Amino acid sequence: MTTVSTPPNDADHLETLDRDLHRFSHLESANQYVARPMIGLGISLAFIVLAGLGAMMFFGGDQHTMVVVAAAIFGAYMAINIGANDVANNMGPAVGANALTMGGAIAIAAIFESAGALIAGGDVVSTIAKGIVTPESMETAEVFIWAMLAALLSSALWVNLATWVGAPVSTTHSVVGGVMGAGIAAAGFAAVNWSKMTAIAASWVISPVLGGVIAALFLWFIKSNIIYRTDKIAAARKWVPVLVGIMAGTFAAYLALKGLKHLMRISLGTALLIGLVVAVVTWVGMIPVIRKQSEGLENRNRSLKVLFGIPLVVSAALLSFAHGANDVANAVGPLAAIVQASQSGDFTHAVSIPTWVMVIGAFGISFGLFLFGPKLIRMVGSQITKLNPMRAYCVALSAAITVIVASWLGLPVSSTHIAVGGVFGVGFFREWDAERRLRLARVNMPDETRIAPEERRRRKLVRRSHFMTIIAAWVITVPAAATMSAVIFFGIQSMIG
Repeated sequence: MTTVSTPPNDADHLETLDRDLHRFSHLESANQYVARPMIGLGISLAFIVLAGLGAMMFFGGDQHTMVVVAAAIFGAYMAINIGANDVANNMGPAVGANALTMGGAIAIAAIFESAGALIAGGDVVSTIAKGIVTPESMETAEVFIWAMLAALLSSALWVNLATWVGAPVSTTHSVVGGVMGAGIAAAGFAAVNWSKMTAIAASWVISPVLGGVIAALFLWFIKSNIIYRTDKIAAARKWVPVLVGIMAGTFAAYLALKGLKHLMRISLGTALLIGLVVAVVTWVGMIPVIRKQSEGLENRNRSLKVLFGIPLVVSAALLSFAHGANDVANAVGPLAAIVQASQSGDFTHAVSIPTWVMVIGAFGISFGLFLFGPKLIRMVGSQITKLNPMRAYCVALSAAITVIVASWLGLPVSSTHIAVGGVFGVGFFREWDAERRLRLARVNMPDETRIAPEERRRRKLVRRSHFMTIIAAWVITVPAAATMSAVIFFGIQSMIG
């Protein structure tokens, strides 16, 4: 019996082709997903190599060329890690509140971080970061150079590890720990300024608590005077211009005090006066703007988000500018000290940061943000607690106010601790406020509709796992960086000894 085979029709051919193409598209997507981390690592490595080659060009025939090249490589590595970890504090709230897209946040941060570093970055830094170790305790310039190399590499490694586990840590404290560990390894415990270290340890507690309290107070004010009012739009027309004015004045004082201190000398009183003038002018100017923006808005909470969007974007940009101006020294301060010690042998006086060194810091921070920043931006912006424009506004404003208060009190604080503390403050206030409102409503609530205690605990508004991870990372930053730095210093000594 002969079997007659019927040829497949066009529909069968097309269906098979679609399936094959679908498989190929999945394969291509998977390949891109796997290759993405490698691309970031490749670009980072290329930048680090370019930094080393640039240092070699500047110090071609010098006997200490290889030391400077190694320092430039470590400085570029540290700058990339600062961009990956620290910048999330400025952009996270705006992204979490959907006032900025991830791409927009990265673009704004890259521009303003670089501008802050190059325009208002530190022209002069101490040879030993933050005065942790007395320069006279170092026996020779060579010992000092090895100590700075160890401090730079250890702090970069620690920030890199913290970014990998998803913990926003203080790069300032990482550098402090690195310098302390190398100083102890090089000259003993007597070389460390322990009173300074005590003040820094106190700031671990003071700065996040102060940032959280200020953020919670502003959120309480917004809820009491706008959100819980019967006519929310009328209340917003009255208070939003005031709040925007406070933000503008605070950031004007913040930038005058911190971001522009290397261009001109400004006292705290002068900075506050500048802030007051800017606050009043902004408040008056925003009254007609908010009135026009609020026309036709529905009387509900969602409508209020529109009014806080632009101030939140501006605050993120200004925070990035000030961060670039201040924290670039964490990446390039030790590098500049090594360059000066290598050239002149002087390591006991203040050191000027050359332009090429500042460029390494500025571009390294931008590359780190662009390639690896989204992970921590998402952590700060949405994974600790849910943010909207009003809550994110409170976080940004508390960061600026806390820095000003800390400067007035003379406390060394971390912008990372303040911003993340502000996020925690907003989240814990929301938990307290929700519990308070539930207690008030419970009187009229039937027994069968009441929420069980176990369910209420499950509905906590701050993720406790992230809270504990971040607190643990903060506590061990200085000792971990110090231990790594001491080990690296002894390793360098053994290799050259």
